[in-house]
Amino acid sequence: MRVLMGAERSTTAGELDDEDLAALYAPPQDSWLRVNMVSTVDGAGAGADSRSGSINNDADHRVFATLRAQADAVVVGAGTARDEGYGTLEVPLVLVSRRGQVPEQLRDAEPGAVWLATCESAEHLDAARATLGEEHVLVLGSDEVDLARLRAELESRGLRRLLGEGGPHLLRDLLAAGVVDELCCTVVPRLLAGDQTRIVTGEPLDVDLELALLLEDAGTLLGRWFVVPSR
Repeated sequence: MRVLMGAERSTTAGELDDEDLAALYAPPQDSWLRVNMVSTVDGAGAGADSRSGSINNDADHRVFATLRAQADAVVVGAGTARDEGYGTLEVPLVLVSRRGQVPEQLRDAEPGAVWLATCESAEHLDAARATLGEEHVLVLGSDEVDLARLRAELESRGLRRLLGEGGPHLLRDLLAAGVVDELCCTVVPRLLAGDQTRIVTGEPLDVDLELALLLEDAGTLLGRWFVVPSR
């Protein structure tokens, strides 16, 4: 893996080790929310099985592990957690769900390992509270999850460096709410065609990005884009 742009010259010579990656991906400030996604060259955010895990590779896994190691909590849509087979992590896993449904494989997690952000109208709200404990179920809004409130609530609990891992609808909503500071995206050297989902889906939006870092590994491109604040 090598640096193509966005780093001091002293860090660009030779192969990058894990310490180099950690330095290159360090959040620029204590309060930071970034989202990590993977895509093929033709824009597919998942493989034919509708899972992003079927299109990533070793280079993507290295950056993925680096980002998780720097996070205080991981935020992910409950459907994505279910479909991608998420288990518990070293940090709290924060699920986002309007229905309030906790994926089956996470229902026996230790208290505090899994949190849920949902809304008052969630049909599974009572079950979620019974499963996770009321203190780990954040009710943020009446019919929609208020994602700005979610970020503020997590920060108030000391979870300031947040890593979002999708899915595409949640990424769109986080961007629309104006709470994303950074997008990390791996572009793998593959073409899939078909009707695979992109990394952002939903109602149209227009967000300006600034490329801060670009790495390359055997044709795989790994970038950091900072979100340009809207005026």
